[in-house]
Amino acid sequence: MTANQGNQAPIVIIGSGLSGYSLARELRKRDRDLPLMMITADDGASYSKPMLSTGFTKAKTADELAQAEAGAMADQLNMELRTHTRVTGIDPETHEVMIGNERLAYRKLVLAWGADVIRLPEAVSGCDRVCSINDLEDYRHFRKLVEGHRRVILLGAGLIGCEYANDLRNGGYEVTVVAPSTQVMPGLLPEPAADAVRQALEDEGVRFHLGVAAESVSEENGQARVQLSDGAMLQGDVVVSAVGLRPRTGLAAAAGLAVGHGIHTDRWLATSAPDVYALGDCAEVEGHVLMYVMPLMAGARALAATLTGEPTPVKWGAMPVMVKTPCCPTAVCPPAESSDGHWDVQREGNSVKALYRDARGGLLGFAVTGDYVIEKQALSKEVPPVLAPAPEVAG
Repeated sequence: MTANQGNQAPIVIIGSGLSGYSLARELRKRDRDLPLMMITADDGASYSKPMLSTGFTKAKTADELAQAEAGAMADQLNMELRTHTRVTGIDPETHEVMIGNERLAYRKLVLAWGADVIRLPEAVSGCDRVCSINDLEDYRHFRKLVEGHRRVILLGAGLIGCEYANDLRNGGYEVTVVAPSTQVMPGLLPEPAADAVRQALEDEGVRFHLGVAAESVSEENGQARVQLSDGAMLQGDVVVSAVGLRPRTGLAAAAGLAVGHGIHTDRWLATSAPDVYALGDCAEVEGHVLMYVMPLMAGARALAATLTGEPTPVKWGAMPVMVKTPCCPTAVCPPAESSDGHWDVQREGNSVKALYRDARGGLLGFAVTGDYVIEKQALSKEVPPVLAPAPEVAG
């Protein structure tokens, strides 16, 4: 790409999820006329992915969860928006992305294409009664599957599995959760807080089969039959696989970009390729893969500044994660994996305050449920930042 072509080429954002649209909005706050293009494999509707686990609670259909259609977003953000378009390759040397045989030049490229659902073995995922929910189109498909039915089996007891369990119960569905872990939200909540969430969900009518896995799912007379590893057989109408997400790295790796758990970036969200950045669920920022809204929004603001001529490193303070289980409100600020400390726990029924402290009493993380959730902001002020401000560079 010549220098003149580079001046004329747009900033290209791949992905129309919360990351992509948040960045586009932040860019437009700074420069209304900056050439901007968004490419997305789906229909380009603007929606907030975290809201997909609130549809029944809020009595909203899939279409009602969408905030605006693609055409309205293209007009609002003064950008070209290519929907149902799948990028097949990236050429960092020529500053081009490939869509089959078509090549599109970019000035700067932002990979905001999110994460893929972790797919269970074919014996489980191959049945037509099994679905995963990773975007609005998936959610539309799921709502069609459950229409006229009452029994849903959820595979996975992580954050998303618990949120869907609560939301589906609020919608009047019979819900059964199956997971190989012995507690809900393993790796996120300490055991007492996890027990409080599970107990609250059970009080709402959710049934749990923990410590076992689904070995196969078959369809019989329009019903799903789920064979468990302990020999039990469950029957339901729809099975939702909610076992987690994995950052999308395939195209980045094929283009020669450094990848690990996600696409490697520095604090400026720059990848190992010139003028290529990564944002949101697909990015691994100095070793951190954080698939939550707060780090995403902070990243979008910082990257918009960088792309408009004001290099700005991302900084993440303590960012409590709010779990959308209204039967047991929960907030958690997990300690770093390398932390050395212990949990101090207070519990009154399903209200838990768990504080992770180091040997000197310093607060490294926390989990609060029920009545203790009101303390989340005060506790957040005591916890070390996830990613401290970059050190000043001498001039």
